[in-house]
Amino acid sequence: MDLIADARSLEGTLTHLRHALHEEPEIGLELPRTQEKVLAALDGLGLEVSTGTDTTSVTAVLRGTGGTARRGDAHDGGDAPSSSAAPAAARPTVLLRADMDALPVQERTGAEFTSRIDGAMHACGHDLHTSMLLGAATLLADNRHRLAGDVVFMFQPGEEGFDGASVMVREGVLDASGRRADAAFGMHVFSSMAPHGQFVTRPGVMMSASDGLFVRVLGAGGHGSAPHMAKDPVTVAAEMVLALQTMLTRQFDMFDPAVITVGRLAAGSKRNVIPETAEFDATIRTFSDAHRGRMQTAIPRLLQGIAQAHGLDVEVRYEAEYPLTVTDVAQTEFAERAIAELFGEAPGSGAAVRHARLANPLSGSEDFSRVLAEVPGSFIGLSAVPAGVDPATAAFNHSPFATFDDSVLADGTALYAHLALSKLAALAGA
Repeated sequence: MDLIADARSLEGTLTHLRHALHEEPEIGLELPRTQEKVLAALDGLGLEVSTGTDTTSVTAVLRGTGGTARRGDAHDGGDAPSSSAAPAAARPTVLLRADMDALPVQERTGAEFTSRIDGAMHACGHDLHTSMLLGAATLLADNRHRLAGDVVFMFQPGEEGFDGASVMVREGVLDASGRRADAAFGMHVFSSMAPHGQFVTRPGVMMSASDGLFVRVLGAGGHGSAPHMAKDPVTVAAEMVLALQTMLTRQFDMFDPAVITVGRLAAGSKRNVIPETAEFDATIRTFSDAHRGRMQTAIPRLLQGIAQAHGLDVEVRYEAEYPLTVTDVAQTEFAERAIAELFGEAPGSGAAVRHARLANPLSGSEDFSRVLAEVPGSFIGLSAVPAGVDPATAAFNHSPFATFDDSVLADGTALYAHLALSKLAALAGA
C-alpha cells in the first residue's frame, strides 16, 4: 500500500472539491451548502453518517475490519480477535477532524476560483482541511480491511469564533463510534511562516488561550469647549487602553507571555461634542492557565480603578473563550514519526525538510482545544505556501490576499490516513 501514490491519484478530485468549497464559503455554525458537498463526497463510501442538531456538522464513522482489537476498554491490555461484527466498545477508535467554515473577508487573491459570496472567503484554509479529510475518508474506506479499529471523521462548522467544536462535543462526536475516542488528530494549513509542504508540530502548549474583553465607559456628555462641565469617557477609555499594555509588563512575568489587542474603539458622533459613553473591545491571549486566571481578576480591577479615579463608571464584561491548545506529548511524537515514515527528510540535499518543531507556541487560538482537553492527540500544521514564494513575506491566514497551494492536498490526505492506520494498529497491538 502506497498512501502517497493513492492520495495523489485523487488530486484532481480533491482540487475540484476544494475549489467548489472555496467558491461558496459559509460563515458560522450554519453551513448548508458546505454540508451538502461533504455529504455528497461521503456518499457510497459505506460510512455511518450523521448530522448535527444545533449546527450543520457532519460525523462519519468508518468500521475497520482488520487487525486485532482489545477486549473492553482500550487501556485494559486484553486482546480479542477483531471482526466487522465485534462490539464497538471492544475496538479502538481514532478521531480525525477538519473545520469547514470561512471568514467575513472580501477576497482579493484574483484566483480563478475566487469566492462568489460577497464578504466571505476561505481565508484560513478550511476548504483544504475539509477536502483533505474527505480524501482520507476515501482512502481509508478502500482500506478498511487494514484498519484495526474504527475511525471517526469530524467535519466541524464554526471554528472561527463560534466554538463549533464544543457543540459537536456536546452532541457526542467523541463517542460516535460507540466508545470514547482513544486518540484525536487535527491539521491546519498556513499561507506563510514555513516553507512549502513542511509539517510543523509542538508537544505541550501549541496555541494560546483566547478570551474577549468588552468595556463601556459611562460618562456625562457636554460641549467640547467646556470639558470640566462634563465627564469625558473618551480620555478615560484612552487611558484604559494604554494602562492595559502597562499592566502586562508590570504585573505579569515576561517569560510567560500575554497579549492584549484592542481591536475596536468607538465613541462620539461629532468632534466638538463630548459623548455620554465610549466603548472598546479587546482580545486577550495567554499561554498558561495561571495567567489566564489572573487576567480575569486583574483587568476588571484595573479598569474599575481608572474609572473611579476620574469619577466615572465602567461596565466590564470578560468572556472566557477558547482554552489553551495543548497537544499530548506521546501523540505528538507519534505524529512526528508518522510524518517521517511517509515523507522522510533530506537534510543537506537542498530539498525542504518535511518536518520541523515549533520553538514557541502560536499566538492564535483553536477550538480543537476542546477535543484535545478530552482525548489525547495532536494538532499538526502544514505549510500551503505556493512553491517559490517566500514564507516570510507571504500573506498570512485571514488576509484577503492569503493563498493556499492545492499541491499540498494529497500530502495532507495521506498523513490523515496514515495516522489512523498506524495509530489503530498500535492501539490494537498494545
